[in-house]
Amino acid sequence: MVTSRNSRGMPLAATLLTATVALYIALVAFGNITDFGTNQQFVQHVLAMDTTFKDEDLMWRAVTSEGLQDTAYVAIIVWETVAALVLGYGTWLWGRRDDVRARRVSTYGLLMLMLLFGAGFIAIGGEWFAMWQSEDWNGLDAAMRVFLLSGVTLIVVQLSQRDESAPTSRP
Repeated sequence: MVTSRNSRGMPLAATLLTATVALYIALVAFGNITDFGTNQQFVQHVLAMDTTFKDEDLMWRAVTSEGLQDTAYVAIIVWETVAALVLGYGTWLWGRRDDVRARRVSTYGLLMLMLLFGAGFIAIGGEWFAMWQSEDWNGLDAAMRVFLLSGVTLIVVQLSQRDESAPTSRP
């Protein structure tokens, strides 16, 4: 199949955006591993709900066990690391112009991040553990940025699929 000069525009955008998200989440995971204590405190405070309004009707949700808090934090780091590796592999596949596999792998990695930051941080952290009430330990803005960046990238990745039935032009 012969394609036009412009047909690589969307796959190039998908490649660069996937690479950007892969780099970002790799740096996040690296920071969480090498500076474990900083975000460990964040997770502990959110789960303990100790900086919320302390409404009696909500405080039963608090998780105060340090073991459970640390387990949750390690699970987050593992999830971020796997997502970074998946997105790195997706970027490599885009670079090889293996668009079908690159799209599939990139989609998996991006959905992993949307689940972590959307369901994990925005829904569970923000609403279940009332993170929105905390002035000190509120990560909703940061979570929304990652969720939106991942979502926009996912849209571009999906739009990069060429319509195989469309007529192609010759150079």
